[in-house]
Amino acid sequence: MDTKLSSKCKVIVSHTAYTGRHSNRDYVMRCKTFIFLVTLAFSAGLHAEPRFSASSLTLDAARQLLLEKNRELLAGRRAVEGLQADTVAAGQRPNPTLSVNAAALRLEGRNGNVLKAERMDVVARVDQLIERGGKRELRTAVAEQGVEAGKHDLADLQRQQLSALTSAYYDLVLAQEKERIYRESSELYDGTVKAAEFRLSAGDIAAADVARIRVDALRSLNDLRQAAADRQKAQAALAYMIGLEASAKDLNAVDGFPQTALAEPAWDENMLMQRPDMRAAESRIRQAEKQRDLARSLQTRDVTVGVEFEHAPNSDAKSAIGGGISIPLFTNYQYQGEIARAEVNMTTAMEDQERVRAQAIGEVDQARADLLSAGERAKRYDESVLEAAQKSADAADFAYRHGAIGVMDLLDARRTLRALQLEAVTTHADYAKAEAAWRAATTSETPMP
Repeated sequence: MDTKLSSKCKVIVSHTAYTGRHSNRDYVMRCKTFIFLVTLAFSAGLHAEPRFSASSLTLDAARQLLLEKNRELLAGRRAVEGLQADTVAAGQRPNPTLSVNAAALRLEGRNGNVLKAERMDVVARVDQLIERGGKRELRTAVAEQGVEAGKHDLADLQRQQLSALTSAYYDLVLAQEKERIYRESSELYDGTVKAAEFRLSAGDIAAADVARIRVDALRSLNDLRQAAADRQKAQAALAYMIGLEASAKDLNAVDGFPQTALAEPAWDENMLMQRPDMRAAESRIRQAEKQRDLARSLQTRDVTVGVEFEHAPNSDAKSAIGGGISIPLFTNYQYQGEIARAEVNMTTAMEDQERVRAQAIGEVDQARADLLSAGERAKRYDESVLEAAQKSADAADFAYRHGAIGVMDLLDARRTLRALQLEAVTTHADYAKAEAAWRAATTSETPMP
């Protein structure tokens, strides 16, 4: 905003209000308009939807971005829209057919080889197919059940994508934690190398011990570089899912791992039927039933009704109006193939429902086992393993600095601590992903945006 202009506007408005002068009336109105527009823009900015920050991405923000920008979900929505368009097409009545024929020449002569021009004869006819047996209603019902199944498929895809997103998010958290551990280890090795070199110059330790420490320090640098590469891969995987490929290198997951719970997760097998994949299978069974009814309705004969107008200037009657009806004769084929195919589709839909049910039960059982196992391991690391390993490493470092142990014992203690720290964060990541898999396996219908 132009500060000088704003100040001048305020002064002129105030002065005019007190003196009653009208010489600056137009200018005052422009100033008031300017102030109003600035205020409106500022208010709109306050109520604007907040932007997502890649450098501090929360899991909830990532989920919102997935629902808005995930390409698989967008493709699923387009598929549902296509099914809805099929419903419109299925409910339409057949269009009438207009045919017009005209003749203006006729053959004459002994051998019929002389063309003689006459006034044109015109025949116009309109035919309308009348469907019987409820075919249009059955087509509409088939299409509507297809839309219903498509919506449940989209909800199931959303369920799977949200689970995959959670897994990718915690993969990034794990990669960040590993990189932090390797960085801290590398910094610790740098300090140890400097201390060892100082002791070497004082003749306190052997050169071979310093070489061993340098080797471990270099290994730690290599591990840090690999951890950075793993973090970049995790960023790229997560960025694709939320449509932020351009900002992949800036993604930073700020939510930590969830708290570990060892309670048996609640589960009722009746909840299985509320899963979107099970509901999609049910919709396909109903669709197959309607398709079977539609196939059987083909044995109900449709009729075609026609109205005709004929204008013949060369005849005595000149013009005539007539009509007709046509009915198919099922003398050779009575749609046995279509009916048999519909029966097969019905059986296939029922078998698919059993297959989906079996897969869902297996998914629930596996998710429960993974969740309980990961929870027990994470709890054990948090309550005892890490604390003992940290104490052991601190004691080894203290003992080495005071010459009580050799360099190999120190390096072994540090390697053990680093390995256990990595195992601990990996276990917490496994628990977080197992919890997400459990929720996805036991979820009901997912609301679609």
